[in-house]
Amino acid sequence: MPASRFWRDRAVLSWACYDWANSAFSLSVVTAFFPVLLAGYWNDDATSTVTTFRLGMANGIASLIVAVAAPFVGVVADNAGRRKRFVLIFAALGIAMTGGLYLVAEGQWLVATICFVLASVGFASSNSLYDSLLVDVTTATDYDQVSALGYALGYIGGALLFAVSVVMVASPATFGLATQNDALRLAFILVALWWAIFSVPLLLWVEEPTTSTSAVTVAGSLRQLLLTIRKIAAQRQVAVFLIAYWLYIDGVYTIIKMAVDYGMSQGLTLQDLIQAILITNVIGFPAALVFGWVGKVRGARTGLVIALCVYIVATVAAVFITTEVEFYILAATIGLVQGGVQSLSRSLFAQLIPKGHSGEYFGFYNMVGKFSAIIGPVLAGYVALTFNSQRVGILSILLLFIAGLIFLSRVSAPGAAADESVARHH
Repeated sequence: MPASRFWRDRAVLSWACYDWANSAFSLSVVTAFFPVLLAGYWNDDATSTVTTFRLGMANGIASLIVAVAAPFVGVVADNAGRRKRFVLIFAALGIAMTGGLYLVAEGQWLVATICFVLASVGFASSNSLYDSLLVDVTTATDYDQVSALGYALGYIGGALLFAVSVVMVASPATFGLATQNDALRLAFILVALWWAIFSVPLLLWVEEPTTSTSAVTVAGSLRQLLLTIRKIAAQRQVAVFLIAYWLYIDGVYTIIKMAVDYGMSQGLTLQDLIQAILITNVIGFPAALVFGWVGKVRGARTGLVIALCVYIVATVAAVFITTEVEFYILAATIGLVQGGVQSLSRSLFAQLIPKGHSGEYFGFYNMVGKFSAIIGPVLAGYVALTFNSQRVGILSILLLFIAGLIFLSRVSAPGAAADESVARHH
């Protein structure tokens, strides 16, 4: 399918539109506004180290819940033939809890944290099943470009709403708001509305194959889950890729989560950091599409190798930045490859797994992604503490990218993996 046709394919565009819908949560809530309000408006006079601990625990608990539940949810959804329905159920949870953050009163950090954890669980769980629908809206030859289209729309959609919220926060009186905190809280309502409205195309125009399964039991789904573990262990290409993904995506997520903290430690202002976030997301839109083309022409694994090499160079360069301009250049560089790594990882995995089991396999894929969110921040924090240098802490992330590249180099072409899968399961 030529790239131009993607914009005329209703199922593909409706599927990709969900990336546009929920990326607003990732950018506006997770990266920017929730941490600000948790340390300020919702704080109960706790020290900054305590609020940082609370934020870390909130993200950790949400990741753990999703990591444990994702494979099981995927099996249940596959067996029931209702992956899209499960996407929307979890999206509804995320949307409701995101909107609920607007109602949390000043000083109520615990209530805010509970809402955030539930919203994050809804976001991540819906994403897991949404990823698995990729195999239903297009063919294997177009996985790279369609996956890239989703991430590209996610970048630009998230950045658009974030830009509106930033203007609102910068000048609350213009929007009839009394304080900056009122503007920050209202941003959660905007995210919830954005997420809900742009989820509608997925509901209306994305179809999944029906299943003949008449009933789904917990015991049956658990047995299927254990079978999936054995299947992945027996499929060398899938297993090796998941190890590679676990390592390098940890590096990617660590940079995303620690970029603001690192920038502030180097003396950058909140305005500088907001501008850097926007730069990353705006550049991420066309860059993700380009990497989709690279995957189509040269293969997803080749595109991943290129992107990870850029990450290695950027990580080394981060150690030496001293000015705002250098930080902006670094943000732009990350924007060039961040979406490419995420989209090509999703499409390469879709090419490696057997057909008819995408929900359960993507459940494991997202479980690996969630567990990977633990090692990198701990590694960087421990190294920074040991050497009393956040620059050295950032440099330690190189270990994740290099190890990930080594394992990725051992993954064969998707065609060979697919042949292996067919041979084992038929």
